[in-house]
Amino acid sequence: MTISLVQGSFIIAGLLFILALAGLSKHETSRRGNVLGSIGMAVALIFVIAGVALGISDEGVTIQHAAPSWAIIVIVVALAVGGVIGVIRAVRVEMTGMPELIALFHSFVGLAAVLVGWVAYYSSVASGHFDPLHSGELFIGVFIGAITFTGSIVAYLKLSAKIKSAPFMLPAHNVVNLTALIAIAALTVLFILYPEGTGGLVMLSVVTVISLLLGIHLVSAIGGGDMPVVVSMLNSYSGWAAAAAGFTLGNDLLIITGALVGSSGAYLSYIMCKAMNRKFISVIMGGFGSDGAVVGEEKDYGEHREITAADTAELLKNASSVIITPGYGMAVAQAQGTVADITNRLRARSINVRFGIHPVAGRLPGHMNVLLAEAKVPYDIVLEMDEINDDFAETDVVLVIGANDTVNPAALEDPTSPIAGMPVLEVWKAAQVIVFKRSMATGYAGVQNPLFFKENTWMLFGDAKKKVEEIVRFLD
Repeated sequence: MTISLVQGSFIIAGLLFILALAGLSKHETSRRGNVLGSIGMAVALIFVIAGVALGISDEGVTIQHAAPSWAIIVIVVALAVGGVIGVIRAVRVEMTGMPELIALFHSFVGLAAVLVGWVAYYSSVASGHFDPLHSGELFIGVFIGAITFTGSIVAYLKLSAKIKSAPFMLPAHNVVNLTALIAIAALTVLFILYPEGTGGLVMLSVVTVISLLLGIHLVSAIGGGDMPVVVSMLNSYSGWAAAAAGFTLGNDLLIITGALVGSSGAYLSYIMCKAMNRKFISVIMGGFGSDGAVVGEEKDYGEHREITAADTAELLKNASSVIITPGYGMAVAQAQGTVADITNRLRARSINVRFGIHPVAGRLPGHMNVLLAEAKVPYDIVLEMDEINDDFAETDVVLVIGANDTVNPAALEDPTSPIAGMPVLEVWKAAQVIVFKRSMATGYAGVQNPLFFKENTWMLFGDAKKKVEEIVRFLD
């Protein structure tokens, strides 16, 4: 294997990663993007291992000593074991479990960055050579990786309901965070200047502990309503952690890949915050959300009205236009297949059926889009909030299936609401609104929803999948 071939493989892998991100930006090309990303990662792994085995680095420099055979075997075995575990998890996981699985994967990236930083430090100790730039890189890599590791673990525990999703904040939590960041900045400067000896070891140990605790504190303070932002934020952190590890290892491809993931995750976080009328800083300093307890002032909105599946079917038969707005409840009920069935039946009756997707519907950016694609709902009738919001006023029937906070008019009508100013799907402007819910409980953000009590709103209680199946039977 030549140096040129190794360098060329990294260029190819980098291009494939860029094309993967471009493909994932659209429904129609998302599968292709996923495949391109997988191929890029395979190319990267194969040539990295081969290059190390033959003593060639990605920078085109011949390493003095190629890795011994036993080390290559250990690497290959670790990759095989990890690959098998990844495939098993990917095959078995339900779509409702994807957010917590992704958060768990992010934690592994953070942990890897921490371990790389520590190994690089001991390598410098062994060689007796400390380069200031290298010292700064490994120190920052440990900092970012440790925050990503523990923050992702807390996010996993919240998303999987192993701990409460309600915000947990220490007294003067903002002061605690700021103090920790100042201490880390000071330690970084000191470590760059004086990395040798016991002092360097102590400083690296201290920053590791502070960063681990800071990751726990930051995500613990974020409530359920902000969890979609948390997932994308941790995605960004994992990317920057990988990039930092790339600098430490002198691996250009890892730097490029980490930068792509970090920047795309940061932009996605910005999109999520904009969709929720939230500032990123306010999210990481303490979000809103609870486990069903009402956040803010309780109000009496009157009585709700109930409807049966049979009556819902009659409304749909007489409609000329229908919009379906899904939420996490649809994912929990695994109702996407039956929702696709009712869509096909209504379209067969020449009824104009479309879907309105809020950017933060579900617990993961793009959650609903993936579910509907899985159910083979045509891409051209799945519209984003900005594309469909103006059409609700001219819609006969809206089916709100498992959504809550994303269709809450309090965001626009109540300036005291915790979600005030958040852009929402304005479903209440339609002639009739049917809300599929198991109960009158609040959504994941714990905010009351006056939509349920409006004169044109009907509540259809029960499992979303079973209720849609009942409607399908009445449509036949």
